[in-house]
Amino acid sequence: MHKVLIIDDEEKLRNLLSRIIALEGYEVQEASNGKAGLKKLESYDIDVILCDVKLPDASGVQLVKDIKTKYPMVETIVMTAYGNIPDGVQAMKNGAFDYITKGDDNNKIIPLLARATEKATLQKRISALEKQVNKKYSFENIIGKSKAILQAVELAKKVAPTDTSVLLLGETGTGKEVVAQAIHQESQRKNKSFVAINCSAFGKDILESELFGYKAGAFTGAVKDKKGLLEEAHNGTLFLDELGEMSLELQAKLLRVLETGEFIKVGDTKSTKVNVRLIAATHKDLLKEAEQGHFRSDLYYRLSVFQIILPALKDRINDIELLAKYFLTMYTDKANKKIPGIGTAYLERLKLHSWPGNIRELKNVIERSVILHTSGELSIDSLPMEILQHTTSSDGKILSAFDLSSVEQLHIRKVLNYTNGNKTETARLLNIALTTLYRKLEEYNIH
Repeated sequence: MHKVLIIDDEEKLRNLLSRIIALEGYEVQEASNGKAGLKKLESYDIDVILCDVKLPDASGVQLVKDIKTKYPMVETIVMTAYGNIPDGVQAMKNGAFDYITKGDDNNKIIPLLARATEKATLQKRISALEKQVNKKYSFENIIGKSKAILQAVELAKKVAPTDTSVLLLGETGTGKEVVAQAIHQESQRKNKSFVAINCSAFGKDILESELFGYKAGAFTGAVKDKKGLLEEAHNGTLFLDELGEMSLELQAKLLRVLETGEFIKVGDTKSTKVNVRLIAATHKDLLKEAEQGHFRSDLYYRLSVFQIILPALKDRINDIELLAKYFLTMYTDKANKKIPGIGTAYLERLKLHSWPGNIRELKNVIERSVILHTSGELSIDSLPMEILQHTTSSDGKILSAFDLSSVEQLHIRKVLNYTNGNKTETARLLNIALTTLYRKLEEYNIH
């Protein structure tokens, strides 16, 4: 039910309006002066205010401005006395939705109230969506407690409020775009565009057109002017993924943008100015690429002012369970399934896999398991064969699900995990001598 607040010192008029509006299905609150009205706003989630211009303790015109500053999603309709139209006009300049003249516009109150309520509701929905977006792309959404990922996030948080270019390094699938979005979201540019492009997905000519745009007639098929992604990201952030795949020619144009804030569109003769923050990412060693002549060293040093290395999933084993549970919740919601959790054997298999595809690969594995799930917790039956047949131990050896020593190694790890590393208790539960356990730990390189 929508809530309306009436602020007016005329009790009879206030009560009459209250009854009329309540009959239309609104919940109505009343206040006899400005101070009481502000108190009501603190206690109730008001959608629309009907406010008199003349109040005993305040000017309704100024009150509109104060309310709009503190409660921007609340709409205010000002009620003016006959012949006092200038007050209504000034109130609208201060942020009022509209104004009505007392006595003359009584038949307009309900339709006007409906429109104001509709606008207030829409604004609240937009605000709720913005909060969801902010949460989705915030640093809080980067999952992990391992030292390596926490250090990377801490660096990202420090550089986010600045306009410094950032170079994200790490294997494919480690979440570089997620970090880039979080940096943008925590920057002064968060209300502007975040534009992303994968440089490896386009050839040189197409990538140039996409980035810099072109003028009509620049080439066959260019029938009208096109904005490039640099212009789309004006005052915002441009994220260039797999920057190491960009041609040397385009690297030179990109360097000019970083140094001057200007570029020339394809087929144009004059410069276009932009204000863009650049975040770049690559899985390549750009310094080595520069030494070999495959990447411009001047661009590398311009970008590498602030580097953040994102760890591979195999280097953050303790985060696998957190990530798996997060993806499980995500895909069970999408599939409308109820899965109580992840089985221990399933989780152990995940921890022993080498994850060449990193977080992206884990995400795909969990999605597959949810699709194949029939009952109970996720079990190893739903894992793909490459994980069942070949997992990697901490010393880099390939383990097979059908090899006896691999099974023994997995079981020892499982019991060690259960006892929190207590070797005496582990030997007791395994029903073997402590010396035997130490020998097997050394044999399997388990620490």
